[in-house]
Amino acid sequence: MAAPKRGRNASAPSKPGRSLVLILIAIAALTGGMFASGHTTPRLGIDLAGGTSITLRAVAEPGQESAINKTNMDTAVSIMERRVNGLGVSEAEVQTQGDKNIIVNIPKGTNSKEARAQVGTTAKLYFRPVLATEVSGGGATPTPTPSPSGSASGDSGDKATDKATDKSTPSGSASPSASSTTQGRAVTDALKADPTPSGSASPSPSGSPTGDAASGKLEAQYAALDCTKESVRAKAGDGAKPSDTTVACGQNSQGQWQKYILGPAAVDGTDVDDAQAVFNTQTGAGWTVTMKFTGSGAKKFADITGKLAQNQSPQNQFAIVLDGEVVSDPFVREALTGGNAEISGNFNQESAQSLANMLSYGALPLSFQEDSVTTVTAALGGEQLKAGLIAGAIGLALVVIYLLVYYRGLSLIAIFSLLVSAALTYSIMSLLGPAIGFALNLPAVCGAIVAIGITADSFIVYFERVRDEIREGRSLRPAVERAWPRARRTILVSDFVSFLAAAVLFIVSVGKVQGFAFTLGLTTLLDVVVVFLFTKPLLTILARSKFFASGHSWSGLDPKRLGAKPPLRRTRRPSAPVETKEA
Repeated sequence: MAAPKRGRNASAPSKPGRSLVLILIAIAALTGGMFASGHTTPRLGIDLAGGTSITLRAVAEPGQESAINKTNMDTAVSIMERRVNGLGVSEAEVQTQGDKNIIVNIPKGTNSKEARAQVGTTAKLYFRPVLATEVSGGGATPTPTPSPSGSASGDSGDKATDKATDKSTPSGSASPSASSTTQGRAVTDALKADPTPSGSASPSPSGSPTGDAASGKLEAQYAALDCTKESVRAKAGDGAKPSDTTVACGQNSQGQWQKYILGPAAVDGTDVDDAQAVFNTQTGAGWTVTMKFTGSGAKKFADITGKLAQNQSPQNQFAIVLDGEVVSDPFVREALTGGNAEISGNFNQESAQSLANMLSYGALPLSFQEDSVTTVTAALGGEQLKAGLIAGAIGLALVVIYLLVYYRGLSLIAIFSLLVSAALTYSIMSLLGPAIGFALNLPAVCGAIVAIGITADSFIVYFERVRDEIREGRSLRPAVERAWPRARRTILVSDFVSFLAAAVLFIVSVGKVQGFAFTLGLTTLLDVVVVFLFTKPLLTILARSKFFASGHSWSGLDPKRLGAKPPLRRTRRPSAPVETKEA
């Protein structure tokens, strides 16, 4: 008597209604969050939704052909991945193809134009002093997103005012309506005032023949430069070395194209250790970009900002130049000697994050040329998805038919559990798209289909344990509770192995295979949740109903059909025969 009593207490059910209410609340909350956020469908990967495919070819600097090697290519891939991920682009694929090419696949529905611009800007990043600047081409605004100008400040000293520099008629440069003579004189004066740090290469003095020739050539380039034309912008500063004074294009805070004369590079992009977009609430500056320099970079930056701070606008500005284009040109008020700096100005979150990405990942080990840009259609992926969904539906139908034939009434519990698992999986996948950038691709769909079998297997393990208890002659309610501990251990071990395999596959794999591993791991965790909070409590409640408790022939728990033993009954031991002795 003692052993059965302890067994019943050990497996005594908690309140199953609470578990059912809890999981129903979770489903309602996830569904409500899905509709409230507006993301009612999972985000699709490039193989299902289509997108843009960019082919980049590595180009080595003259005399440095050996720079195109596996190490540098892998580094470039890593930097490009971080650039694209920094924009929040989901399911982007960056991988090498052959020895010199990198393929970047960007799914449809993301900001592929901005991602393409950031991936394509693969040249070196430089900080150059601004010598002269003016609006180019009458203030055209060909693109809607300007690169903000602003101020740079350091960790010590007064913070610069959050005010953009008005570059429409900057001092020290010619106005758009100036004559060629005046413009030439402004260029010459700017070259004389080149605030290049000591030790850097600088142009010859304009008084020497060589200097006059260089100034004249630069004057001609600057006068002819029309930054409103894309073909001209692409060639601005071509062939200029970091030690050269050069011309460049950029956009001001009003979206107008600006042309520049820039001094030799004072700081290299590799001197930037880290950069982040930060919303500054203490000074009211709004979105700012913070920079942290390396040890050598901090000294270079302190030198150039100390020289720039002594000049008047625009020669107190430094230009951040990427691929020959000025992406920002903040001014400075003092030498920034702390190894950290903050750029403030007309930033919003998007533009601040974009500049921070360029600063953080702007120094690629190689230069890359964009060979081709193609649009990938989702037609093939759509056909494969349709075929996969049909196969999944057929497999699910076969599972349901098997459950109905073999488990009868119990199959309803399994079907409802599958529906609950599907609702949780769908809502979580929909919410993970905007949350972490998860995108559903074909391997991920395969992972979800495989999960149907894993989930159904958990139900079968529990149902068979219950039926084994009934075969031993126990009634349904004790059988449900006694079967649970053994079924629970089996389910946990099985799901742990599946989750471990998914985790290892996710860690060691790349690209689309990670989508399969992620979906498999997610559905495995949800299987445990559904079995513990829905399947077991629901069976506990239904075991109290007359239909199941009486062992109806359609319940799936009929003792006769299961070949149950007769119930164990306590009987009296037969009395020993009395021997009589014959006389």
